[in-house]
Amino acid sequence: MTVDEFRALALSLPKVVEKPHFERASFRVDAPRGKTVATLLEKDASANVFLTVEEQEILIGAEPEIFSKVPNKWGDKGATTLTLAKIDETTARSALTQSWKHAAPPKLHSLLESGDSDA
Repeated sequence: MTVDEFRALALSLPKVVEKPHFERASFRVDAPRGKTVATLLEKDASANVFLTVEEQEILIGAEPEIFSKVPNKWGDKGATTLTLAKIDETTARSALTQSWKHAAPPKLHSLLESGDSDA
């Protein structure tokens, strides 16, 4: 997956907008109490998503060549790095969707099922 493909995939999720975040691009749910879904570091062709610790452990255990724990306190809380060169669209969409569910207010979760990204 390329950086541009990841960006398009992140922006295809309901109410997600791109904003700068230090040296990264961030993808946030544009809603009250919306949080960051993912960050993208173009120079390293990597992205971070925000999962539960349990979800993180499952993904790293299943595909350690794709997923790794962010090496800081955020990683201890579930922040997970994706290596874009090794991930396919289906796996990236799954990780982004999980992260979106944690970032979006519960009242928006129905948008994910309806596929309405503009609502």
